[in-house]
Amino acid sequence: MDYGFEISARENGYVSVCGIDEAGRGPLAGPVYAAAVILPEGLVIDGLDDSKKLSEKKREILFDIIKEKALAYSVGTASAREIDEINILQATYLAMKRAVEGLGHPADYALVDGNRMPPLAIPGETVIKGDARCPSIAAASILAKVSRDRYMYELDRELPEYQFAKHKGYGTALHYEMIKKYGISDCHRLSFLKNLNEHI
Repeated sequence: MDYGFEISARENGYVSVCGIDEAGRGPLAGPVYAAAVILPEGLVIDGLDDSKKLSEKKREILFDIIKEKALAYSVGTASAREIDEINILQATYLAMKRAVEGLGHPADYALVDGNRMPPLAIPGETVIKGDARCPSIAAASILAKVSRDRYMYELDRELPEYQFAKHKGYGTALHYEMIKKYGISDCHRLSFLKNLNEHI
């Protein structure tokens, strides 16, 4: 992983390059999260990688380091209701847009994980597998993932019967079992549960 994408953007005249990634597109419950991160040029953070490849303990450690070292960072969300109203792709774009708009130090270029560019107020490019190739995207993936997991732990305390701490809202057998037993809550994405009878 190197700063090739960030360097290329700066060579093209951009000075404030942010990495963007999301967490929580797939779960049956809770918001989708996105983070935007601007890292200092050339900063080396040991162990920085795609959040999915890291242990929860390692993500938590890196979460604090990224927040301390970043020039700017912001986390945006879109709620379960917004997901139901505008679909998960548009809600993910909305969370990304909110993350970019929340940056204390404005970005002028975006590096976005994946192959679809959200409609942002700044130019940018997509980077396939960016969370494993691009430091600012990797940093964003960790902030988004840890922030969402922490929210799901809070939700677990509010609604312990669903055992969100164990599955983070994903469609596991346990989660479907709890939905069957306790019904659908306000934090569930109704649009993701249209075929519920096939699973319970």
